[in-house]
Amino acid sequence: MLKIKGLKKMYGRAAAVDGLNMHVREGALYGFVGPNGAGKTTTIKILTGLLLPDAGEVEIDGADALKNHGEVAEKIGYMPDFFGVYDNLKVCEYMELFASCYGLYGLTARKRAMALLGQVGLEEKADYYVDGLSRGMKQRLCLARALIHDPRILIMDEPTSGLDARTRYEFREIMKDLREQGKTVVISSHLLSELSELCTDIGVVDQGKMILEGSMDDILNQINVRSPLLISVYKNREQAVNILRSHPYVETVTIRHNDIMLNFTGDREDEAVLLQQLIDAGVQICGFMRERGNLEAVFMQITSREEEGRVLINEN
Repeated sequence: MLKIKGLKKMYGRAAAVDGLNMHVREGALYGFVGPNGAGKTTTIKILTGLLLPDAGEVEIDGADALKNHGEVAEKIGYMPDFFGVYDNLKVCEYMELFASCYGLYGLTARKRAMALLGQVGLEEKADYYVDGLSRGMKQRLCLARALIHDPRILIMDEPTSGLDARTRYEFREIMKDLREQGKTVVISSHLLSELSELCTDIGVVDQGKMILEGSMDDILNQINVRSPLLISVYKNREQAVNILRSHPYVETVTIRHNDIMLNFTGDREDEAVLLQQLIDAGVQICGFMRERGNLEAVFMQITSREEEGRVLINEN
């Protein structure tokens, strides 16, 4: 559905986007995450035709989005991180205004507008003025507006920023409904816990480059492999510690009673070899597993600018 290759955008000598590659499959709910200044908003502006890149390729639904913007624009719904300046319009007027931009007028526009207002829970607010809506309602109205022309792909920039917990939950439910309808959705957000619960795919960008991308299941599997290895020792703990201190894949070791937690850089096969090595040395083990990882942990790990110090033993 969406493919980006070698995307670049310079502001003076600074690269906002530096050779970015990105792939969003059709029907995906794609979380686009990264720290401030990573290049997310610049990328989104290029995707929506608001900004031209210095180099690179953008393909949307099989068409060159940079050469055929008019054709591609009708396939894109865009929800920015700010609402706009239409406070003097009623909700229904606001919707019909944007419907007219896509050639929808009269009864056709009214029916489409009311159907979308119902989808986002604003049908009873059709005759209210926009400036009388709460922030959460304005966000839902902005979403309805982005869907007025029935786009194939919806691009959202921080859609739940500043919303309360209940409104964020309502937004997540709407996103699930859109995916069930076959929409492809790209969400830029810093709320990683929400993305891990909501998205099917994720891309992590840092310093203008894509540094991690894939399905949520694959990403979480990678996270779990990077998570600390927990070993519960029944007998011969000191023998286990001596082996771990000299092991080439062990970076840090923390001991809590008979439990040992270590940063282990090896893969699953290396884990199996380590376990067998401990058993052969007479260490009796009653637990051996990776601590369950999370999206926030890997995000902090792969976007960190500082090298962690090496700690061999920390006994509590």
